[in-house]
Amino acid sequence: MHILDFITQYADLSLFLLRVMVAMVFGTSGYHHLKAPKQRAASLGLPLGLTIFLGGAEVAGALGLVLGVLTQFAALGLILIGIGAIFMKADRWKNGFWGENSVGWHYDLMLAIMNLVILCTGGGHIALLSV
Repeated sequence: MHILDFITQYADLSLFLLRVMVAMVFGTSGYHHLKAPKQRAASLGLPLGLTIFLGGAEVAGALGLVLGVLTQFAALGLILIGIGAIFMKADRWKNGFWGENSVGWHYDLMLAIMNLVILCTGGGHIALLSV
């Protein structure tokens, strides 16, 4: 067996692990939006309703990725949220790519690209929930 054939047999597993990692990040972020929405809205400079919507969207997207339900739609939604985060950090808060104390938008861009991989590949064939 060629080494690349050996490695590519794990493509679905690697895409599933990517989905789980992205879901952990967005799921915990959404949870914090929903846990204390007033404080979160104030810290982000966003309206309360938008903060609650984003929290719900992040949790829903995370569940979609982990369960394998509407995976590409979940990834697309999370890409849009990531673009919004990049806009806030780069334009509104004037943080650079790396930012001070690692609060730049490099992390958000990385997550957006991770979601782009999920969107373009379908996220692999592993699903925890059959629909």
